[in-house]
Parts: sequence; structure tokens; C-alpha cells
Amino acid sequence: MSNEDNSSNASALSVRAALKEGMSRLRAADVPSHTLATELLLMHALVRDRTWLYTHPEATLDIADAEKYLALIARRAAGEPTQYLTGRQEFWGLEFEVTPAVLIPRPETEQVMEVALARLGPRGFNIHLDTAKPREKLRVADVGTGSGCLAVALAWELPHAEVFATDISAAALEVAGRNAARHRVADRIHFLRADVLDASGDESKTGIGKLQSFELIVSNPPYVGRDDASQLQREVREHEPHAALFGGPTGVEMYARLIEEAGRLLGPGGILVLELGYNSAEHVRALLAEQECWTNVVFTNDLAGIPRVAAADRI
Repeated sequence: MSNEDNSSNASALSVRAALKEGMSRLRAADVPSHTLATELLLMHALVRDRTWLYTHPEATLDIADAEKYLALIARRAAGEPTQYLTGRQEFWGLEFEVTPAVLIPRPETEQVMEVALARLGPRGFNIHLDTAKPREKLRVADVGTGSGCLAVALAWELPHAEVFATDISAAALEVAGRNAARHRVADRIHFLRADVLDASGDESKTGIGKLQSFELIVSNPPYVGRDDASQLQREVREHEPHAALFGGPTGVEMYARLIEEAGRLLGPGGILVLELGYNSAEHVRALLAEQECWTNVVFTNDLAGIPRVAAADRI
């Protein structure tokens, strides 16, 4: 849609008409969840919440706001994800900035949080429950942090945690750093540019010398196979960062390095929690069995009954 088209349709547009027009265009473009996308884009354009939209259906949009909104609708109809257009996504009850430099946080990844916190048990409290004395600092690593959603949410939930978050993308680390600052946990998160945990890296360049003896390592690694790229939704395939999506030809290639390095860097009783790609559970199960340093290996299914999270304790 051209700017002229947007201008001609923006005149005297009410909130009700704007919603109707947006839903119609996104429905015609086969956009998933077109009603929600329309609401979010109008809320973003007007800097208003959903309650305001539905209590002011006859309010007239300014021409500039209407043009901005219709341009956003056109971009969403062309395949750009809503989250990149609004610049935000909720995760674990917290709002995160997202840009095309980072993977959009998914609800499935919240299962990593659930499993990690459950596994920590009493270690997740910042005091000893029996004595009420402060608990020792908890060292946590988030591998492939992207937007920082796991690192920030864990720091938020665990006030006694020192978190090390790695990513190969400098642009992603900048976004993650802003998210940590937004939620006031930046003083407890170290963002490091590294490939996986890169335990053998040059610490003068990466700071990896600090990465040793963790109590918890979590990761949502790239797990989509490049051979399966054509099966992804257009929004994902064309707009989300490929380095964060694709884990190799089959999608399971990253797990071997993750599990090997976690085995070196977790202390006794340390916990490893990994998000799983489709059909990767048996591969990960075999890798954990090969090392013979893991116990209490458990796989957690998502709502569709697909193994989504693997967790294991370091012997």
C-alpha cells in the first residue's frame, strides 16, 4: 500500500472504523490472530490501552495517527511480525523490548523458567528457610540470551543470583542490556559475547574466564533445522534472525556442545535446563546418557504433548 493510499483512507477515521478496517485487511492477508494484531497495532499507534479503544469507539484519529496505523497494518499484512512493529513482547509477566536482532520470546520458553525454578527448590530462595540467614550467591548462566528474556526473568525471580548471559550477536546483547536496565537487574547480569559458553575462549576479549562453577545453566538454543526452513511461518522465516533459529541442517547440532560445556562448568548438584525443538528429545536423551555425569534426567511436555524442556542434574 502506498502513502497516498494510506492518506486517502485516513481521513476522519474513528476507532471503530480503524479496527474494522485493520481486521479486514489482515484477515484478507491470512495473518494469524488478525484481531489481536489489529488491536495491538492501533494501541501502539495511539499510545492507548485496549480499555480505551473499546470505551471510545467513536473517537476520531488524528490524520498522522491514522496514517501511522494504516502503514503498520500494511507492513503486518506483508509479513512483518507484530512484535517487531510495536517493539515489545511480554514474557513471564514482564515487558521486553524486541527488535529484528533478537528472537521473539515465545510462551513455550516460559516452561524453561518453570522447570528451572522448580528444580532449584530451596536454593531459589534468598534466605535459608531453617535459619532465615541470607543464602549464598547463586551463579546462573543463560546461553544464547537473545532479548535477555530468560536472564532477566531469572534475575527478577532470584534476587541472590549473579547471571552470565552469552550470545554471539552484539546487536542482541545491546537489546538484552536495555531489557535488564528496564527491569532494574542490570547490576546482576553480565552480558558476554561468546559462542555457546566458549569455555576455551580468550577471556581478555570475552570475559569467559568468569564462566566457571555454576549452579544453573539454561538455554533456548537454535533448534530449527535448515532443511525445515520452508515449513516455518513466513513471519518467522523472513524476519527473525537466522542465527537464533537454525541449529544446523537437522536442528539438533547445538545440543552436543551445550551439554558438553555444561558438564564442565556446572558444579556438583548443578542443574541444566534446555528448551527442545520438535523431535529432538531422543537425541538429547542419548547425549546426556553418553556423558555419564548426569542424573535425574526429566523431559517436560508442552500443552500439545510434545517434549519441550529437558532437565538434568550434574553428578
